[in-house]
Amino acid sequence: MHKGISQSFVFRAAVVRILMLGVVLACAASAAEAATVDTNPMNYDPQVREAYRHFYNLDYPGAIARFEKFHQEHPGDPQATAYLLNAVIFQELYREDLLDTTFYANDGFLTGRHATEEDRQKRDQIFALADEAVREADWRLSQNPNDVNALFTRGWVRSLRCTYVAMVERGFGTGFRLAMKAKDDCARALELDPNYVDAELVVGVYQYVVGALPWPFKLMIGFAGITGSKAKGMALLEDAGNRGVITSMEARTAMALFLRREAKYRQAIEVVRGLEMNYPHDFLFCLEEANLRKDDGEGMTAVDAYRQIVAESDTPGYFASARLELVDFGLGDALRGQRHYGEAAQAYEQAAGTPNVGRELKIRSLLAAGECRDLNGERKLALRDYHAAVEAGPNTTRGDMARKYLRSPYRGA
Repeated sequence: MHKGISQSFVFRAAVVRILMLGVVLACAASAAEAATVDTNPMNYDPQVREAYRHFYNLDYPGAIARFEKFHQEHPGDPQATAYLLNAVIFQELYREDLLDTTFYANDGFLTGRHATEEDRQKRDQIFALADEAVREADWRLSQNPNDVNALFTRGWVRSLRCTYVAMVERGFGTGFRLAMKAKDDCARALELDPNYVDAELVVGVYQYVVGALPWPFKLMIGFAGITGSKAKGMALLEDAGNRGVITSMEARTAMALFLRREAKYRQAIEVVRGLEMNYPHDFLFCLEEANLRKDDGEGMTAVDAYRQIVAESDTPGYFASARLELVDFGLGDALRGQRHYGEAAQAYEQAAGTPNVGRELKIRSLLAAGECRDLNGERKLALRDYHAAVEAGPNTTRGDMARKYLRSPYRGA
């Protein structure tokens, strides 16, 4: 009797184990299927990966030289053209000091009159590359309307052109039309191939930005069928950040910016620290962590973080490229938050006096320096900074503010 029970128990246990193994294998197969990522095979090319390594370390000349060579070796391929376009655009944005997220962390970016110095020769190169890539993608789509690689590349290129037009030329109307076309291309790519994860970057940013618009404007464009969702946008960006082949870093960067705008600083810091783990010598990632710590109210910890970046920049080769005026501006903000107005003014003035500083950052720095000088009871020095701000940006919103404080001292917000 005991023997039969024992045999029965062993048999049933074996059956349970077999069933459990089947469930595990099924789950594993399902997970493997869910984890499948489709992408253009070019994205895995060793030359491309090496060029991206230089790109994410902000060695733009090194990245551009490699992408130019790859472009020459693959004539007529829109993806090869898009790689080069991406590197050229971001090199130009970096030169203009327009990759500092403090510029975009509030709506003043959209509503104010700002100063940028567009390099017309560089603009022509950017637009020529964008046109070339779109023509190449159009030709492929004329041969096969469901060419997912061509759809993604055309959408990516349109989003890059939108980025330049909005950030440098401040052409928000043109930029919005480009953004809609970019979103449509990438949404179509995802419709044809849900595993084409890179396309989630453009769609995710579009969804979030439209979803974050003020309600009256959102209602107005809703009548035109334009809708968005912040939650859907963040979900798409998170997936692209986790699984994207060439958009992972960009998706996580966008997430950090959006979390910062929502004052979710701790979450944003975690995202940025993940970026730093991938590229510890990327100057902008290090700067962004310091910026976030400042915004999170960490006070002197943020000050120390900015000063650490300066110290690291003194080590030859630590950063391929460092725009220390961005560090000085952030340091000024952090010191100002601790009411160290004299030191803050000095940091702002150092940012403004940096050779080749972007014009917009120079005006912002001079106005902030003047405000701190006023708060510190140094009116003569404040007047000097306000005059310099007006001279640098006579037709800007901050230039107007400087004129106001020339008439009466800044007393604090």
